Amino acid sequence: MNTFSEIGIYLIQATVSLYLLIVLLRFLLQLCRANFFNPVSQFVVKATAPPLAPLQKIFPAFNTFNSAALALALLLQILAIQGSMLIYSGNLLPVTLLLAWSAIGIGSMLINIYLYGLLIAIVLSWIAPQSQHPAIALIWQLADPIMSPFRKILPPMGGLDFSPILILLLLNVLRIVITNLAQATHLPPLIVPGIM
Repeated sequence: MNTFSEIGIYLIQATVSLYLLIVLLRFLLQLCRANFFNPVSQFVVKATAPPLAPLQKIFPAFNTFNSAALALALLLQILAIQGSMLIYSGNLLPVTLLLAWSAIGIGSMLINIYLYGLLIAIVLSWIAPQSQHPAIALIWQLADPIMSPFRKILPPMGGLDFSPILILLLLNVLRIVITNLAQATHLPPLIVPGIM
């Protein structure tokens, strides 16, 4: 692979990964019933509204499940993977492999959103416990539906909430599963956005 091909693939991966992150946040915001008056939420909604508008006519929402956002994420993955493969090898992938790699990439990015989001929120809760930053509030709103079942298993003790530790363990187990799926399908990380 020459320098220009490598630059082309990098640019596709970087831009699609960034926008894919925003699209998946839109999906999660609606799924978790996050505060849409939050400035971060408003940015996410504005950034995703143009491509989602036509897709919402084809893929209707089911209660809080925004199927149009998930369809957009899948479409972005498919385009990025095929574009990168064309640059990398000049070939197109079979549909089954393309869908498998796309699903693995989306799964990996969802895990990373929660993993890094929780780590940042936990660290900031120690450093700046009174912080009212909208991004921190949003992270906790996204994490709360996942944390509440774990709080029943391990309730807060002495004012300390240990449920994030259980969630981080679960997320790392899911990462191992995703990594093994990626290896089983011979997924090249350079080609699929969201794989870290």
